[in-house]
Amino acid sequence: MLYLLDANVLITAESTFYAIDQVPEFWDWILHQGEKGLTKIPLEIIEEIDVSSRKDDRLIEWIKKGDNRSVLQLKEEVNSKLVHKVIKDGYAEDLSDVEVDQLGRDPFLIAYAMAAMADKKRCVVTMEVSKPSRKRQNRKVPDVCASLSVQCCNIFKMTRDLNFSTSWNQD
Repeated sequence: MLYLLDANVLITAESTFYAIDQVPEFWDWILHQGEKGLTKIPLEIIEEIDVSSRKDDRLIEWIKKGDNRSVLQLKEEVNSKLVHKVIKDGYAEDLSDVEVDQLGRDPFLIAYAMAAMADKKRCVVTMEVSKPSRKRQNRKVPDVCASLSVQCCNIFKMTRDLNFSTSWNQD
């Protein structure tokens, strides 16, 4: 399984429960999983993180550090037909340009997951929570994924699936 990380996964992890300076084991583990080809971040999502970051943002510094970006970035082009399918079938067929802009990069993330190779399934990892009552551009990633038969989970399921643990050593 290849886990494709949404921007909110890394932003939330860094700003709350897995801060880079407090739980470096998590960030080393993410890189290790990236080296093994189990976690990747599409270019559009890296750009979203970069655009939303401040100059002193530890997350974007971590992504840009050494080979981190190269290790983590999904090395493929998005299939534009799949992006259009995600928008049309996952959100609404008749979205205005303003509504499409409000979707952000989510359709790209889901399109990459739809482009699964025959031998390796893909799963979108997001911190968004299902809200089935939301419509059109307000739909949440888990609901769009469900309507398109794309696997989706949160960071906690991914860390369980990939056996993340810390080994804290007391001095």
